[in-house]
This record gives sequence, C-alpha cells and structure tokens, in this order.
Amino acid sequence: MDLLLTQYQQFWRFSPFHFTVLPWAETTVGQNLQQITAAEIERLDQDEVYRHSYFSEFFPELNQFSPFDLATPGCKKPTQTELPFWFSRDIKGRKLEQIQAFATEMQNGDLPVLEWCAGKGHLGRWLCFSQQREVSSLEWQEALCVEGQQQAEKLKLAQHFIQADVLSEDSSKYLKAGQQVVALHACGDLHIRLLQLASKAGTKQMDIVPCCYHLIACEQYQALSTLAQQSFLGQLSRDELKLAVQAQVTAGERVTRLRHIEVMWRLAYQELYQALQGVADYRPLSSVPKHWFSGEFSAFANWAASQHQWQIPADTNWEHYLQLGQQRHLLVQKMQLVRSLFRPLLEQWLVLDRALFLQQQGYQVHIKQFCDYQLTPRNLMISACKS
Repeated sequence: MDLLLTQYQQFWRFSPFHFTVLPWAETTVGQNLQQITAAEIERLDQDEVYRHSYFSEFFPELNQFSPFDLATPGCKKPTQTELPFWFSRDIKGRKLEQIQAFATEMQNGDLPVLEWCAGKGHLGRWLCFSQQREVSSLEWQEALCVEGQQQAEKLKLAQHFIQADVLSEDSSKYLKAGQQVVALHACGDLHIRLLQLASKAGTKQMDIVPCCYHLIACEQYQALSTLAQQSFLGQLSRDELKLAVQAQVTAGERVTRLRHIEVMWRLAYQELYQALQGVADYRPLSSVPKHWFSGEFSAFANWAASQHQWQIPADTNWEHYLQLGQQRHLLVQKMQLVRSLFRPLLEQWLVLDRALFLQQQGYQVHIKQFCDYQLTPRNLMISACKS
C-alpha cells in the first residue's frame, strides 16, 4: 500500500480546486479523461464498480487490494437482540443500524465498558441493554451527559456518565487495565488519544472505529507506528488526510443536486473573484447552509465576496461566470474520479498504522469491516486484546 500510494502520489496528493487544468494532463489517463463526455463522467461518479473497471488499465495494481474480511475467523458472535420500541424511538436510521452492527462485531467479554466520546451514550445504552454490561460513558459536553444520564436512570440501566475532556492531561485516569474500551466514529485526535492512553494503561480490550482522520491539532499527520514513521507518507497534511473520508454513500436526488450546485457555484465565484480582483490564487470559503444553493447564484456570490471583504459590481454578467463554473466543475469531477481510486487505499493505510502501533504495544490486533459500506463508509473496526 505504501509503495503504491507513493508511486502514484501525483494522482491524489493535490487539491482539485487549485487547478485549472489536469495536473497530469500529459499522462495516458489524463489524455483519456480529456476526451470523455459529461454523461460518462456522471456514470463513473455514480457507479464505483464501473469506475474501478474503467481505470484498471491505467492503475492495474490497485485491484490487488480488497477490503478487510467482514468477520474474524473462528470468532462466534452473539445473536442480535430484539430492538425495543424505546430505543428505536430515540435514535433512528443508519446510526441505529451502525450501533447494532458494532455491538455484534465487537469482542465478547464481561469486563466493564468505557465508552469514549459517548455523545448521548446511545452505544453504551445499547450495550447495557443487549449485553447486560456495566458502562461508563465519557463525554465532553455537559448537556449530553445530563440527557444521557437521565435516559439511563429512566430505563434503570447500569450506565454512568462522566463529563470530561478526553484531550486533557488528566484524562488518563479513566482508563484501566480491567476494561473494554469502545469508540464508534471518534474523530482524529480523539481516537489517537485513546490509542495512546489505553495502550499505556494496558487496557485489556479495545474496539475502535476511527473517523475524520484530518481533525488533528498538528499541521501534519504524525504517524503512530514505527513502520509508518519510516514512510514518505508519514507527514501527510490535513488536506491530504481529508481524502480518506471523502467517500459518500448513495444520497437522495435533492442532496446530490444541491451538492453539485454548491461545488459549481464555489468554482464560479472563484472564476469571478480571480477575474475581477486580478489574482490567480485560490481563496477558500467557509461552510454555508445548504439553503443558499436553492436561491440565486448572485446572492451566494455577494455573500462570498463579503467574506473576502470586497464588493462585486452591480453590472456583473452572472451567467458568464456560471458557465465558467460549470466548465471548472467538469474538470474537478475528472480529477476527483482519479483521486477517489486511492481513497480506500489511504484509509486502509491509516487504519493499519493504528493497528501496527497497538501491535507494538503488545496487543493482538484484528481489522475488519463491522458493517456494509452503504451503512457507513467509515466501516473499519480495530479490535485489540492484551493477554
């Protein structure tokens, strides 16, 4: 994985919004992409199987890597507990299914459970109910702790909330050897902190599903394992780390349409900004509510200009810049198609770095998919046990 990501880094280690031409236009894949139609781009974007087949002649080595096995060989999992009405009322949809899948695929045991970055403690509450486990739920936001504790007491569950900042120096006191620690979609530094503190405390069992690898305090990623530290990829930037979490499961038609409009309008504004301000540099914009993209481009552009502290002339030809934005959008889509081929490889590289770090600390480690990709793209679970 490391060799392939390094060998092909020109195809994924860049930000498409900064380019007005394909950065690898002279390569075979670049020449091919310059000829394809908008309809073909749309098909490649929507159909992952077709996309990998289409690009296999350009990157044949990528086909040798498949996702991790769905289950750990020889590990008998408990049968699924019937869902009570009160649980389905409190949390619905994909999150509920993710929690049930996590509980089924985590390691068996009877140790007290520490739920890391618990939120309202939905996972911990399910473990209390379905596995009769004693759970301590660690959460930073006091309001969530209060709400979660009230719910646990109402249902007479053995769940206790602790309000604490897991990034603080004294958070190590909550981790003990005789525990099983669980974390479902803990972001960036939050799950890295858990790996470091739990391994230092000798925590018996860990089941962790990492998320949002780019949410770190450092400007560059600091690899955890010795092997990853020796890699050229050991100093990934936050922007490069974002690629690992850019996969989207199938969205509704309205969400997909608004997503496309947002990208096109941002690029159209960029063309307008560069033309009227006489600059070539890309200027990023902060996130904005999706309702903006159901209105007029002119309103969005004026908002964006206010963020960059300048004013757009009243006689601006909005349609001209929208057309330029549409052209840039097609170009960005082409670049993203190629970058997306390396997304799973990068995510697996990052997960393996965490697994190897735990192995160095004396843990037996397994990596697996705990649920289907369509349920959540962040479906890789690290299970570690210390004998």
